[in-house]
Amino acid sequence: MEINEASLIEKEMTIRNMRLTKEVLETRRSAIRWLALTIGIINPGESRLGVISVLDALVYFQFAKKRDPSAKEIEAYINSNYGEINEKTLRYHLLRMKKMGLIKNEQGRFYFSPPQKGEKFEPEDWIRSVFDSSVSQIVVNVSEVIKELNKKSLIGELK
Repeated sequence: MEINEASLIEKEMTIRNMRLTKEVLETRRSAIRWLALTIGIINPGESRLGVISVLDALVYFQFAKKRDPSAKEIEAYINSNYGEINEKTLRYHLLRMKKMGLIKNEQGRFYFSPPQKGEKFEPEDWIRSVFDSSVSQIVVNVSEVIKELNKKSLIGELK
């Protein structure tokens, strides 16, 4: 029986363990780019400034201002710090981050997905929750597959 593997994928997540050098922290833009690479929003070599500017705005409002911004506030932040972004591009990047499970929105406000434990405006609580919620089900599933493989090894089944 053929399995449509693509239909089994519920969510993909890229996490990169990157060195945190002093050069990374020299400017806000290089730090935001490092963050975007680390959490898989962009890939190495990509130069998309739009998604980086949206991430920067969300980090600014969530962790510096400790509040949930509207799309208009995000747009104003980007326009004053990066240059013009049109609303369609902004909404595209917000939707993409939402599909990744990084952000949510309610009543016209956008925010990083709140942690299951800890404080909403605490960066470590937020990112730990994002990773833990994604990885915990993978751990359960991998463990189950290995247990099943062990059972099949004992009975000599190789189908």
